[in-house]
Amino acid sequence: MAANRPALIALTALAPISWGSTYAVTTEFLPADRPLFTALTRALPAGLLLLALARVLPRGVWWGKALVLGALNIGAFFPLLFLSAYRLPGGMAAVVGSIGPLFVAGLSVLLLGDRPTLRTLLTGVAAALGVSLVVLKAAGALDLVGVLAALASTASMSTGTVLTKRWGRPDGVGPLALTAWQLTAGGLLIAPVALLVEGAPPALDARAVGGYLYLALANTAVAYWLWFRGIGRLTATQVTFLGPLSPLTAAVIGWAALGQALTPVQLAGMTLAFGATVFGQLKSRTTKGAAPSAVSFSSTERNARKDSIDVTVPVLRR
Repeated sequence: MAANRPALIALTALAPISWGSTYAVTTEFLPADRPLFTALTRALPAGLLLLALARVLPRGVWWGKALVLGALNIGAFFPLLFLSAYRLPGGMAAVVGSIGPLFVAGLSVLLLGDRPTLRTLLTGVAAALGVSLVVLKAAGALDLVGVLAALASTASMSTGTVLTKRWGRPDGVGPLALTAWQLTAGGLLIAPVALLVEGAPPALDARAVGGYLYLALANTAVAYWLWFRGIGRLTATQVTFLGPLSPLTAAVIGWAALGQALTPVQLAGMTLAFGATVFGQLKSRTTKGAAPSAVSFSSTERNARKDSIDVTVPVLRR
């Protein structure tokens, strides 16, 4: 497992890198002011596709667990994320999202029995500071609803990440099925809200259809499969510290494809955030006397955990 760790981290990193393209695709290809419809088209088609490929349904208590994870990681997270992005200036939503590692550090104490280390906390602060230098711009008064939505989306995804790690997967069930359950459950939760709030779907041209296909397939189906696969095999800390790659990718795309300039301060922030991301992947020694995590894993998860979970604080993102 140790020999494959860099490759596993690199594959998992493709998820937040893909998510970094969401803003450009949304603004350049999709209808304006339809965050719930966009969230729905990202989640439900991707979930149904993966469900058809996996051909495995939850059993017993996993019906409830899949619903909870789907609500936290998808059903609540997607709408809250888009709501905050629409209402907050500049990259404030991304800045709030970048404190995910600190959220997960606290949740890990409660749900996994792990102690936060000073290294993890400082790395989390450095990542948030680096992201803020990249995306935060001068603005007037902040929208309270937007700030609360950003905080709630970060808390929702952070809780989902920790619970995904805590519950593992049922015996014989792979990450593809687990991803399918969550995307389908989340999409079904979003559907009635989108219909009530936004009404019928908008008319779509070829550019919008292409944008939605990209979001559903590459940006969601493949990306979330890689993400949940990474959660199952890496520590939650390592997975979470990949989150800053999303706003960094968005900044690079804005510079390369949309003609947006990068200032020296932004470049310094990118260096700091990327450094924190890399540092977050390094293993540290478990704090002496740390309480063991009260987690129930399948046999596959136990083997992965024995090889990979030796960081004292599993800590998001997205």
